[in-house]
Amino acid sequence: MSVVLLLTHGAAAVIRSLVEQSELPEQGGLRIAAQPLGERQAALELSVAEEPDALDEVVEQGGAHVFLEPVVAQALADKVLDASLEDDGIRFEIHEQSAGPSMNGHGPASA
Repeated sequence: MSVVLLLTHGAAAVIRSLVEQSELPEQGGLRIAAQPLGERQAALELSVAEEPDALDEVVEQGGAHVFLEPVVAQALADKVLDASLEDDGIRFEIHEQSAGPSMNGHGPASA
């Protein structure tokens, strides 16, 4: 089994809420794509989407869907996506996967 991006419970809840507020179908989700910045550099671009693009890898955990552009899927394969609500919006963070129980106290979402 290949290693895939994990979502914390917080990230799954935020993504489900985004999809609901965007009035997307239940199978909608968060799409993460790479926006090239220069040689060997890119920024992650997040958007809500009704469905994945044809080549996207789909991660489904805790009732949330994340659609990963192929190059992003490879780059985030061993990472954890966390999210929290801040005063000025939503904060997404990417962490290394670890065997530790903490993961910012949120733990991984169930598949």
